[in-house]
Amino acid sequence: MTNPIHITHEEVAAFLNRKLNVELDRKSLRYFIPRTYLVKPPSIPSGYQPDVIVLDKDAVQDEPLWKKSSTISQGKSVKLAVEVVSTNWRDDYLTKARDYEEMGIPEYWIVDYLGLGGRRFIGNPKQPTFSVYQLVEGEYQVSQFRGDNRIESPTFPELNLTDAGFRRKPPE
Repeated sequence: MTNPIHITHEEVAAFLNRKLNVELDRKSLRYFIPRTYLVKPPSIPSGYQPDVIVLDKDAVQDEPLWKKSSTISQGKSVKLAVEVVSTNWRDDYLTKARDYEEMGIPEYWIVDYLGLGGRRFIGNPKQPTFSVYQLVEGEYQVSQFRGDNRIESPTFPELNLTDAGFRRKPPE
């Protein structure tokens, strides 16, 4: 599917960052979105930099590498990890989902704004899809949203966000 308004990966990530920061302020939550960070699952030698991450201000104090290198190794420090899909969609749907699940990250969003993911992940025909993974008894359960359907986030239940909302062309 082509992208008629030529929105970029970075614009989608920035839009979500902005919306989430507004919600954090509105609800006076003790969470924050850092500028630099690394998520380090125990099973791999390197780590990941999700496009957006929401951290718990209190839990991050228990992170052994946070103050030295802005590194997160405990899932309890993360309230939400967000990946905006690009050409390496398999990493987001397979590898990162598995690693975030193993770490115990309670919520993970995969924002496939161009419908690039495999059909087994976003359906057939392929279309833009916003997937919300929620950790339930140690395993991710996924809910998917398309078009004008409001995203349902366990972490941010009052967030007013739709998949189509960030793909609309702004007024001239």
